[in-house]
Amino acid sequence: MHTLTPLADPAVDVDDVARLVTASGERIADPDLDRWVEDVDAAQLRSLYRDMVLVRRVDAEGIALQRQGQLGLWAPCNGQEGVQVGTARAFRSDDFVFPSYREIGVNHVRGAKPADFVLAWRGEAHSTFNPYDINTATPQIIIGAQALHAVGYAMGIQLDGTDQVAAAYFGDGATSQGDVNEAMVFASSYRSPVVFVCTNNQYAISEPVAVQAKFPIAGRAPGFGIPSLRVDGNDVLACLAAMRWAIDNARKGNGPAFIEAVTYRMGPHTTSDDPTRYRDKEEVERWRARDPLARIEALLRSQDEFGDDFSASVAADADELGAAVREATLSAVTAPPISVLDNVYAEPHTGLDEQRRAFGAYLAGFDEVA
Repeated sequence: MHTLTPLADPAVDVDDVARLVTASGERIADPDLDRWVEDVDAAQLRSLYRDMVLVRRVDAEGIALQRQGQLGLWAPCNGQEGVQVGTARAFRSDDFVFPSYREIGVNHVRGAKPADFVLAWRGEAHSTFNPYDINTATPQIIIGAQALHAVGYAMGIQLDGTDQVAAAYFGDGATSQGDVNEAMVFASSYRSPVVFVCTNNQYAISEPVAVQAKFPIAGRAPGFGIPSLRVDGNDVLACLAAMRWAIDNARKGNGPAFIEAVTYRMGPHTTSDDPTRYRDKEEVERWRARDPLARIEALLRSQDEFGDDFSASVAADADELGAAVREATLSAVTAPPISVLDNVYAEPHTGLDEQRRAFGAYLAGFDEVA
């Protein structure tokens, strides 16, 4: 697969990646990736584009709703639609995915409903969705913790003797966490069918990737005995190809694989963040020119496959989904605070009963004051 330049700078050498579609929308050959997307025709490219547009619309609605006081927080994914949609489209429905809090596109592809994107951020749901409805775990807020969960699930797959695959999504900052490194040790040692997807969006909140990585992050995985690939995260087609390679490797019993998708977080870390304090406009504009949606639109237009009817259809779908997300937010029914203890354990026990009594008394104190 793609070989890293030995002394590549993880922040400067962002073009030291495998790709299939350039920023200007030109389809280029890659001997390692091409065979994994031989079946992708114009219709499938349009489908990938549609997904990315819908994800961007959900993201825009989430930001607007938070600014209007309807959500407590929002973690934008603008700019990262290519890696999220491309990799997620490679899964089978029975594979199990462990996302972080920013994988809006992954959750969309897996089948999340409009309410699933917003209720947890509003405090109206303890889990954004039932994980077993879409074989996707509750988005993880603890940095890197989901990597261990994915490996544990993959080890369970091995015990079951099936050919499912598990996957963990995390950012560049998570690779400095012990959980991610421990997960790779176990995955490699047990040859577990798991794929690690590192979305390198250049910043761990405000810390540039070059501060915590003096070599491209994909170069770490081989030290654990895990094959890796560094791919253009703004190239949805390359991300699809890379993930198909990684999943095929795992499904055949060859063990884990690691993908570093090089992209950029166009917005803030969350809506409580001000990115202008740690990065300049010129940097943002350089990455805006690499936009994942614009390059696939350019590719489709070059093939005469992006007509007015298609454009209007996608816009209408985005409007419909955006309205559904807003309606789900504004019509949400507030769950009683005590319900936070309802689904902690499968069976009640005395410790939980005591917590319920104590929390109930605490809540009742507010009524007495009123």
